[in-house]
Amino acid sequence: MPPSVSVIVPCYNEEGTIYQLLEALHLQSYPLESLEVVVADGLSEDGTLDRIESFRADHPDLKVQVVSNASRTIPSALNCAIRSSQGEIIVRMDAHSRPYPEYVSRCVGALQAGLGANVGGLWKIVPGSETWVARSIAAAAAHPLGVGDARYRIGAQASEVDTVPFGAFRKELVNEIGMFDEKLLTNEDYEFNARVRLSGRKIWLDPEILSMYMARTTYLELARQYWRYGFWKFRMLRRYPGTLRWRQALPPLLVLSLLGSLILVWVPVARLVLALEVCLYLSVLLVAGLDTAFRGRDAAFLLGVPVAIGTMHLAWGAGFLWSVIACGSGSGTHG
Repeated sequence: MPPSVSVIVPCYNEEGTIYQLLEALHLQSYPLESLEVVVADGLSEDGTLDRIESFRADHPDLKVQVVSNASRTIPSALNCAIRSSQGEIIVRMDAHSRPYPEYVSRCVGALQAGLGANVGGLWKIVPGSETWVARSIAAAAAHPLGVGDARYRIGAQASEVDTVPFGAFRKELVNEIGMFDEKLLTNEDYEFNARVRLSGRKIWLDPEILSMYMARTTYLELARQYWRYGFWKFRMLRRYPGTLRWRQALPPLLVLSLLGSLILVWVPVARLVLALEVCLYLSVLLVAGLDTAFRGRDAAFLLGVPVAIGTMHLAWGAGFLWSVIACGSGSGTHG
């Protein structure tokens, strides 16, 4: 018999996506008798639980259990699901994701081959809806200017990496390095992987392990998402300063320089610097939009992608700086 696998899914108000995720798991090439799904639900207020029950009725050959996540945070959901899981191997998924049919099999194969203690693959970012804004956000989320050198988003050869999305690992790993940190409301994956690396183990990315991930559908949702990313990234970096990467330092520096120039706008030199910086930045964004529109053959990207990338940079950088200020003033930890 192959190793037993538990797919863990944090979930809250995912009525529109949870059934499709479960369908994708039902289509896995991995033997269903060795597979279970544990959904940690944060007391959903929509029809999420009804959709799960509907799936259970339609697909009795796949074991799906739901556990309650009263804390309503992602790391607490992951920990609840792990505690309730029965599998030898844990595979993390997201309610907005769609794993390819070979996803679980390839994860298990990489673990059995000893390639890494936590293994994962590439995200194929897809629009969350059919609007031009949603298409632009999805394109920006896969563009190097938007995500830097994050290899799981822009593609890479199989290699050792800093982190992977939706990793797969042996359940015994959490007994050795600990569960997900429930004090970090975002960046819990990266922090978990930092502890994996500090323990002397490897994080392995295999580009043949593929999943689709639905991007946010509006610029406001995107801004909120990246504000949280930036806010909690600083909290994580306070513990592991050595994990800072150049791409993560640029958005806060951009926001800081813009704010500094605005504060000193009455100084002629500051006005000149601000004008040059804004013109240069907008030019870079417009080039990215033109390139993406040409390659994607979608005229909406000319405007939509620059706005999306700018939103990502400014929200991430502002969230990061606000976290610095909040820590310095000793205020709360919520972003």
